Formats: sequence, structure tokens, C-alpha cells
Amino acid sequence: MPRSWSLPLWKAYVALAVLCYINLLNYMNWFIISGVLLDIQRFFHISDSQAGFLHTVFIGFLLLSAPVFGYLGDRHSRKAILSFGILLWSVTGVFSSFIFPQHSWLFFLSRGVMGIGTASYSTIAPTVLSDLFVQDQRTRMLGIFYIFIPVGSGLGYMLGSGITEQTGDWRWALRIMPCLGAVAVILLIVLVPDPPRGAAEKQEEVAMGTPHSSWCQDVRDLWRNWSFVWSTLGVTCMSFVTGALGFWTPKFLFEVRVVHGLQLPCLQEPCNGKDSLIFGLVTVLTGFFGVILGAEASKRFVKVNPRAEPLICAINLLATAPCLYLALILASTSLLATYVFLGLGMLLLSCNWAVVADILLSVVVPRCRGTAGAIQLTVLHILGDAISPSLTGYFSSVLRARRPDSYLQRFLSLQQSFLCCAFVIALGGGCFLMTALHLERDQTQAQAPGTGTLTSKDTEHEHLLPGMDAFAKDS
Repeated sequence: MPRSWSLPLWKAYVALAVLCYINLLNYMNWFIISGVLLDIQRFFHISDSQAGFLHTVFIGFLLLSAPVFGYLGDRHSRKAILSFGILLWSVTGVFSSFIFPQHSWLFFLSRGVMGIGTASYSTIAPTVLSDLFVQDQRTRMLGIFYIFIPVGSGLGYMLGSGITEQTGDWRWALRIMPCLGAVAVILLIVLVPDPPRGAAEKQEEVAMGTPHSSWCQDVRDLWRNWSFVWSTLGVTCMSFVTGALGFWTPKFLFEVRVVHGLQLPCLQEPCNGKDSLIFGLVTVLTGFFGVILGAEASKRFVKVNPRAEPLICAINLLATAPCLYLALILASTSLLATYVFLGLGMLLLSCNWAVVADILLSVVVPRCRGTAGAIQLTVLHILGDAISPSLTGYFSSVLRARRPDSYLQRFLSLQQSFLCCAFVIALGGGCFLMTALHLERDQTQAQAPGTGTLTSKDTEHEHLLPGMDAFAKDS
């Protein structure tokens, strides 16, 4: 029987801090392109539909590699895989900044390779956290971790547009990120442990002492898990909307400003990055407070209603739909109203990130959490943000081709191509209502003896790593 694994509380917090820093870089790297999209379009001479394909290539490579990293992450060193991913996206980022305009296909390919690096981190990092903290502690720590999705996204917009404004060259933004990535690799190797699977529940004996089931068996078990299936469809709807908004909103706000006569059209590089900076700041603030509010609401209301987590997600998405609709419809009359309703919608969306992750970890046994995360990541990207930026750009280009070439018609084309997002996000709310119907049964099955999770008769302190009892008392 393997020895019990333990970790001092302060080391768990240090590991959390490092993983949060890398998650920040991960999403800065993801959305830095959107902050300078107008400049990239002019540099490589690409249309809206081609620009949307930039994001599709990135996500396409990510979703193809995610199942591979999920399989490896359940069976091999997670630190080694994470280090490989960070180095890959850093080196590729530097390379992509030196591509000439006539070789635009290489820039598209480089975005795909960066997606592979991103897949390794997005798939595996949450499983490391799940083996350091559980229950209320895990929900709180995942909340902190997922704060850096919208914060990193917003800083990506701001860094891209800010550096472009200072240097006059959008490519310098891609050259700074790898320096931060090098620091991340060093911190990861030195300060982040690789705990045994299920260690937080003191089930490392189960996770390490028994042979793994086959990957095909894990997949079959997951698709029989209705909470996993419905929550995956719900988060896919979220991904569809956040993908379209995240990629196109800075340009949409720029065109709104042009239509209102507050901004001159962009005729040459560099384009004015004011809207990227403002949208980035809105993303940071709504993401920061949204994730905290969602995690705290989940922690409090789950004590009253065991189905609180999917119900919170459903309410947030159903309330987001009218906010997005009003933000788009009112854009032609009031830029301020657009920002207000857009910010409110983004706040409600951000409330779900940590809650969705906790739903997955609570209904899936520790031995295949990496595989479950990879499958969910693949589905939400292939049906979500892998296609939504391209579809939005394609519909915008089709509408523009049928209309007179004017700045007003460009604005209206992009506005109308966005409208489907309000309906998709409402559909996501329905999926989370379905999740609530199956949640308790699937959580009970995941916690059954022999699955790698403690049963309900175990005490609260048995859910913590050795040396973490003080944290339970403080909580």
C-alpha cells in the first residue's frame, strides 16, 4: 500500500498562486490578438470572415490535442506536460511576430500551434487544484483560479492595444508574452507539486494502487453521466457566446463609435485602441467580481439546496440573454447603454466559470477527471468558440456584400450577425436546468466506495490534506 501523501497548507497556497499566474498568461495569450484585430487585418490584408478563421484555427488545434493531454494527464507527470505547453506557446508566439504579410498562412498555423500549448494547461491545471483542495475549499480555490479567465482576457486586450499605441507596431505585444512565459515555467517546476490523483480526498491508495480503466471505458462512463452531459452542453453555449463576443466586440465597439461620429475610421496602422482598452477594463472588472460572486453564491446556497450550482448557472444565463439583446439593439442610439448592458451580461456570464468547474469535479471520479475535462473542453470548443467567431465574421461579410459599402452598413452587418448569441445563451440556461434534475444521483455515484472519493459518512476534516485542518477550522 503506498504511503499517505501530505502537503503543508502554505505550499498548497503557493501552488495555487503560481497556477493562477499561469492561467492569467494563458488567457492573455488567447485574446491578445483580438485587441489588435484591426491592425492584423490591415497588415495581412484579410477580411472579416478570414479574421474569424484565425480564432477557429486556434481552437481547432486546441480541441484536437485536448483529449491527448487529458489521457496523458491521468497517467503521467502533469508538471512535465504543463511545462511543455507553456514553452510551446511562448516559442511559437515569438516566431509569429516575425512573419511577413505575404505569408499570412504561417500566422494562421502559428495560432494553431499556440492552441496546442493552451490545451495542455486548460485541460490539466484544474485537476491539480482538485487534488489539493476539496468541497468548500475547492470551490473557493477554483473561484480564485477562474477569476483569471476574464481578467487575463481583459488584460490581453489592454496589453495588445496599449503596446501597439506605444510602439506603433502590434507585433511587440507577441514578443513580450514569451518573457512572462519563461518565468512561469521556472515557478511551475520549483513551486508546484504533482499530487497523486484523488489525494485531496485521501484516496491516493485507490488512485495509485489500482490499475486504470481503459480510455474507452472512461468515455463510456462519462457519457452515461447525465449531469456531465447536460452541463457540458450548457457550458458549450456559454463558449459559443463568449467566443463571438470576445473576438469581435472590440471591433464592434470601434464601429459603433465611428457611426456616432466619436471616432474617425481606421485607414492605416496603427488603429486607435481606445475601445480595446475600455472593453479590456470592463472584462477585467466584471470577470473579477463575477467569479467571486458565483463561487460565494454556490458555497452558500448549496447548503440550502443541493442542486444550487446548476440552478445558479441557469438563472445567470437566462438573465444574460436579454442583456446581450439590449446591448446590441441599443448600440445604434447609445454607446453608453451598450457598455452598460454588455457589462451586466458579462458579469452574469463570469459568475458561472468556477461553478461549472466544480459541477464537473463533483460528479466525476478522481481517476478520470483529466479525461472528463478534456472531453468537455473539446465539445465546448468544437461546438462553441471554434465556430462562433468564424460564423459571425462570415455572416457579417455576407450581409456587407449585399449592401452599399458604407460605415453604417458595416456596423449594421456586424450587429445583426451578433444577435443569435442572445438565443444561444438562453438555450444554455435550459441545459443547466436539465443538469439540476440529475445532479444528486450522479454525485452519489461519484462518491460511492471504491471510486476514489470519500462517502458522505466521512467527516469534514477527512476531506483535507494532512496539515490542512487549521484551514478547515478557519473556514
